[in-house]
Amino acid sequence: MNLKVIAFDADDTLFVNEPYFEETEKKFCGLMEDYLSHQSLSQELFRTEIQNLPVYGYGIKAYILSMIEAAMKISNNTISIEIVEKIIQYGKELLEKPIELLDGVEETLAELHGKYKLVVATKGDLKDQQRKLHDSGLGKYFHHIEVMSDKQVLDYQKLIGRLEIKPEEFFMIGNSLKSDVLPVLQMGGYAVHVPFHTTWAHERIDHKVEHPNFKTIEKITEVLPILLKK
Repeated sequence: MNLKVIAFDADDTLFVNEPYFEETEKKFCGLMEDYLSHQSLSQELFRTEIQNLPVYGYGIKAYILSMIEAAMKISNNTISIEIVEKIIQYGKELLEKPIELLDGVEETLAELHGKYKLVVATKGDLKDQQRKLHDSGLGKYFHHIEVMSDKQVLDYQKLIGRLEIKPEEFFMIGNSLKSDVLPVLQMGGYAVHVPFHTTWAHERIDHKVEHPNFKTIEKITEVLPILLKK
């Protein structure tokens, strides 16, 4: 490997994210349980989120709008303004969640800092991701922060173009096989999967990944022997 850039996903790779969304979804289902079962409410909310991705993209603000829209559909446009206010409150609480770094993250970044160009390559809302990286105290390790509208092959190709590197000089670390691994391998880069105990349904895939440029590790510190070989 002749690597120049090591890229990290943010949510559920550097710090906790998805459990907070699951907690909010439970609150939403509790709020709307007079209309449908919790399972049916979750399914309707997920369908609404996926339909809205091309318009709103990823992130908490998009999630708030999808919750309101789903509530309107479920209630046949009969929800009260109090319920809308409650959903907005849930969204604001999500935006104010504390940053919880995952084990070994800062140790890994400190070891790699100065040896490679480190970047963040993540999806989500720009302002929210900037806030989380600032509050996490990790910003000092990164040369570049890229909040991507999506993580398809073309998105990664645009990123490495801006970084002025070749695909084989790019190494991605993340918790999503769908977003952090498969497009990077397809582009010709290297990727490591660090599974997180909770994964959003939209990010799951149902097949095994086998590729010479790919590896799965149990915790993020396990990239150090790979990247710091003498």
